[in-house]
Amino acid sequence: QVQLVESGGGLVQTGGSLRLSCAPSGSIFILNTMGWYRQAPGKQRELVASITRGGSTRYAESVKGRFTISRDNAKNAVYLQMNSLKPEDTAVYYCNANIFITAPRDYWGQGTQVTVSS
Repeated sequence: QVQLVESGGGLVQTGGSLRLSCAPSGSIFILNTMGWYRQAPGKQRELVASITRGGSTRYAESVKGRFTISRDNAKNAVYLQMNSLKPEDTAVYYCNANIFITAPRDYWGQGTQVTVSS
């Protein structure tokens, strides 16, 4: 069974940086679009950034210029470099991946907490 394993969350001060990593465990066939979502207390889960297998990226307006998503297709991994962090970036961050095994479907990581102190 495929699981997405995340790492890299934590506590950082305003203006600091963190790097999130995510990779699937288990056997996969094709790894399509991967992305990061976040959910703050009392708010809906929102897309932060996504990246296609070919490298095309998409960002939420609130993180443009501060966050960078990248992937390593050889390692089946996706990364989120977060710079100039703000208190409003505080949330649980979830990795998402569309994976084709016998059919394409979305998988989610367990979530990693990012807390930015003011």
